[in-house]
Amino acid sequence: MKCSVNSQDEEMKRVIVVLLVAFISVSCSDSDSGSKKNAKHLFILSGQSNMVGLIPDESFTPAVEAAFGPENIIVVKDAAGGQPIRRWYRDWRPEQGDRPRGTGDLYENLMAKVDSAIAGATMESITFIWMQGERDAREKHGSVYAASLSGLLGQLSEDLARDDINFVIGRLSDFDMENERLPHWTMVRDAQVQFADHYVRGAWVDTDDLNDGVNRDGKEIENDLHYSSNGYIILGQRFAEKAIALIIASQR
Repeated sequence: MKCSVNSQDEEMKRVIVVLLVAFISVSCSDSDSGSKKNAKHLFILSGQSNMVGLIPDESFTPAVEAAFGPENIIVVKDAAGGQPIRRWYRDWRPEQGDRPRGTGDLYENLMAKVDSAIAGATMESITFIWMQGERDAREKHGSVYAASLSGLLGQLSEDLARDDINFVIGRLSDFDMENERLPHWTMVRDAQVQFADHYVRGAWVDTDDLNDGVNRDGKEIENDLHYSSNGYIILGQRFAEKAIALIIASQR
């Protein structure tokens, strides 16, 4: 009789434990779901003149809002025309010589905007979108461009305390494929693709068809350094498509 009672007691204990585990699991799941529901997708857009020319509200922001909901999106853009990557990457160094002074100042401006935009929010994902390289091609710094991109990513990861940042690059167009005006044009192009293809959360977009047509000044352009009015709209769409794909892939 005593054994039977003990057996019943043990069975009751097991039932209670199972119920407690189930309750805790459901509670944690609900908590995680609520936290994820309130988290935001942050998109940081930066670079030089062709990023300046991109207006997020024309095509980029509507696309990511359609994918994730307007209430779940934070878009921050800060760009400056004609600037080299060293204005963003603090530890930039040329192939030969020492690191110049004043590196990273534009990055600090960008991150001040980012910090203000995300204050008090939780980020479900962070995507950095980069359209730059023309100045580095002009100054013949193509040999260190891939390393500079890698350093910029590491800088972002450290400052945002995230090791899962998505990185989308607008590859330089076909403006100077003979390297006649900008000597390291194709070298920078190749470095951009190399970085994007080797980084698991990286992607690049083609811009070769965006620099023909009519620009925002109403001027007809052909194979120009900058893009047409419609080209910038398409660029925003392509950036959004790559960013969305990277986020979805990371959620699987």
